[in-house]
Amino acid sequence: MRTLSIRQPYAWLICAGHKPVENRDWSTGYRGEFLIHAGQSIVQRDYLEIMAYLDDELGIKVPHFTELDQVPRGGIVGVATLVDVVKDHASPFFLGPFAFVLKDARPLLFTKCKGQLGWFDVQHPQGLVP
Repeated sequence: MRTLSIRQPYAWLICAGHKPVENRDWSTGYRGEFLIHAGQSIVQRDYLEIMAYLDDELGIKVPHFTELDQVPRGGIVGVATLVDVVKDHASPFFLGPFAFVLKDARPLLFTKCKGQLGWFDVQHPQGLVP
């Protein structure tokens, strides 16, 4: 199944229904369901700054991870449907130049797997719905 790697906490924000767009500097002709992979890399200072911004500016409480190793990363964390690619969007998450417009995002049980840049294929894991 098509899969896209997204850094935390953005992967969580999408799966929780807070982030309706995923910014990219490239477009895609793909439309349809895809797996959300939480990227392995994360910088704790960046994560804490993003967490504070989301709370202060948007009123979104991102789960506070006290230890970096507790952040789900390096595996599949959810699924969403890509319905459009736009160059402008009303979401406060839109940064451009392209935004993948997402619908029906939901979390899945974490399954560890290696990520890649761009689209990549992962065999759809069975029994992942929480």
